[in-house]
Amino acid sequence: MSGPWLYPLLFGVGLFAGMVDSVAGGGGLITIPTFLAMGLSPQDALGTNKLQACFGSGSATFHFARAREVDLKACGRGILFTALGAALGTLTVQLANPGFLKQLIPVLLIAIALYTLLTPRLGLQDARPRMSAAAFHLLFGLGLGFYDGFFGPGVGSFWIIAFVTLLGFNMKKATANTKVMNFTSNVTSLLFFFIGGHVLVVKALAMAAGQLVGARIGVGLVLRRGARFVRPVFLAVAFAMALKLLVQAFHP
Repeated sequence: MSGPWLYPLLFGVGLFAGMVDSVAGGGGLITIPTFLAMGLSPQDALGTNKLQACFGSGSATFHFARAREVDLKACGRGILFTALGAALGTLTVQLANPGFLKQLIPVLLIAIALYTLLTPRLGLQDARPRMSAAAFHLLFGLGLGFYDGFFGPGVGSFWIIAFVTLLGFNMKKATANTKVMNFTSNVTSLLFFFIGGHVLVVKALAMAAGQLVGARIGVGLVLRRGARFVRPVFLAVAFAMALKLLVQAFHP
C-alpha cells in the first residue's frame, strides 16, 4: 500500500488512536491493523507500532505529570519491573506462538468490562488499597510488562482496572499512571524490535505525529471531565476490543 495519501492517512489514524488510547487504552487495536493492511509482516507491524506508540504514551505521560495527576517518583519500582517484563515479553514473542493469548484475552476483557459495568461507583473516587504498592508494582509490572511486549492489545485497560481495584485509584488517576507504564513498556519493546530490524521508521513517524496531537486532546478531556468521563469511554473501548479480538481469534 502506497501513494501520496498514505502519510496523511497514517497521521489521521495516529491522531484518533492517540486520543482514544490516552483516555481508556486500546489504541493498538486501531494502529496495528492499519500497518498489517499496508502489507507489513506481523513482527514489522508490532515493531513499527511500538515506535509510533512511544510518542502517544510519552506525550500523555508528560501532560499528566505536568498537571500533577501522576507522581513519577512513586512509579519508580513499577517502571523498573515493567521494563523488565516488557523485555522478556518482546524476546519471547519472537520464539513463541501467541495463539492461546489471542483467545484468552477477549474473555478477560469482557469479564473486566462486565465487572466495571455492574459496579456503578467503581473508579469514581479513590478507595482503600487492597495490596501494597510494592507488591502491586512487582506483580503487575512483570506480568503486564511481559504481556505488552509479547502481545499487547488491551494492556491499558488491564492496567487501569488493576490500579482502580487493587490500589484504590479513581479512573482519572489510574489512567495517568497507566500511561507511565505504557510508555515504559513501549520504549523497552521498541529497543528490542530495533535490534531485530522490525521497525519502519518513516511510516511510524507519520503516525507518531498524529499520536502527539491525539494524546494531547485525550489528556485534556480526562483532566477537564474526570473519572465520570473516563468510565463510559473505558467500558466502550473494552467491549469493542473484546469483540474485535474474539472475531480475529476464532475467525482468522
